[in-house]
Amino acid sequence: MALQQDALAVPPLGVTLRPEQELACAFRALAADGFSENLAGHITWVDRTDGSMLVNPWGLWWGEVSASDICRISAGGAVLQGHWDVTPAIHIHTELHQARPDAAVVVHNHPYWSTVLAALGELPEIFHQTGCLFHEEMVFVDEYDGTIETPEMGSALAAVIGDANIALLANHGVIAMGATLAEAVYRAGTFDRQCRLAYDVLRAGGSPRSVPEAARRPLQRTLVERAADVYWAGVVRRVVGSEPRVLA
Repeated sequence: MALQQDALAVPPLGVTLRPEQELACAFRALAADGFSENLAGHITWVDRTDGSMLVNPWGLWWGEVSASDICRISAGGAVLQGHWDVTPAIHIHTELHQARPDAAVVVHNHPYWSTVLAALGELPEIFHQTGCLFHEEMVFVDEYDGTIETPEMGSALAAVIGDANIALLANHGVIAMGATLAEAVYRAGTFDRQCRLAYDVLRAGGSPRSVPEAARRPLQRTLVERAADVYWAGVVRRVVGSEPRVLA
């Protein structure tokens, strides 16, 4: 049977996963790609039917998270299911999920190249076509207020972030959001690479060329609609193939 004109034949995920297994794959994949700082960071995935969230426990490095380690917390951050406590900074997530109905998944960590630009006070220029994913979707939060450990501090941060899908936090790290797990993980992993690219391009000197403004929106749409799910499938195949205990 012939495919529809707009359909793409792409490699399948290859496995059926529970949400906890999917989230565990996300942790390990981002850790392997450098989007982590030892035991720091958290990913939340909200269930809009009751406001509860899946999240990693405090104390496990992202590269060792398995499905059975995932916790479920209430909309206010209280542990409902799981063996351990969650990060004291959980209100980065609880308040963002409340303020942003479109953000089903919130990813936060301190990857190296993102934090280099956070220390410089700079958002990455779009020097490469993949960077168009972030066209008009980045915000720099330029005041460092320490760790976010109260709902009030989380709410204030959410207000500054507004409708951006990427927030670079001065002297801290980065937050990436998405309507799906695939979209959020794709943004997170891609952003740190774009930060490294931008830093290296500027260090090289000369007259760097940015992607033309007129080309950015169409490329952004293509990346979100076509690349995110394909990227995610590759992530899952790689992690499950090399670290099968992630599903345990």
